[in-house]
Amino acid sequence: MAVPTSKVELLTAITTTFAKLMADLAKIPPNRAREATMEGHADGTTMSPADLVAYLVGWNELVLKWLDRDDRDEPVDYPEVGFKWNQLGLLAQKFYADCNAIEWHELLARLEDAKAVLIVTITARSDEELYGRAWYGKWTKGRMIQFNTSSVYANARARIRTWQKAQD
Repeated sequence: MAVPTSKVELLTAITTTFAKLMADLAKIPPNRAREATMEGHADGTTMSPADLVAYLVGWNELVLKWLDRDDRDEPVDYPEVGFKWNQLGLLAQKFYADCNAIEWHELLARLEDAKAVLIVTITARSDEELYGRAWYGKWTKGRMIQFNTSSVYANARARIRTWQKAQD
């Protein structure tokens, strides 16, 4: 899929990649969702499908936090308070821990909810706001959203599909 350059393309990328990902996640038996047998986000670590979904929830909710703070003209700490861009493996571990006690079906519902709120907030924004100017460094708001939603969904889907094939 091409890199989105408009609100319509961004919404299409998010909804398309999300639907494909959710179809693959729906095939995971709940009793296998916490098996930490997949390569983790930090070198030398493993994670479970539930950890991967926690990672997606974390990024979706983080993007929503960025947008909310920006809307209120408050400073945004990228990527997150206490983390630098070269510490994304540690941030992933935080996301896993944040969702560790959440049941599989509830975790999937939380991901669905976060994505739904993202769709609403993106829909409310103009192409100019999303793609008309840099927001973080050289990146537009739309590009930052895409990096942390549809791109992450596509990567997660590849990981899940690889994991599922290894389980067969």
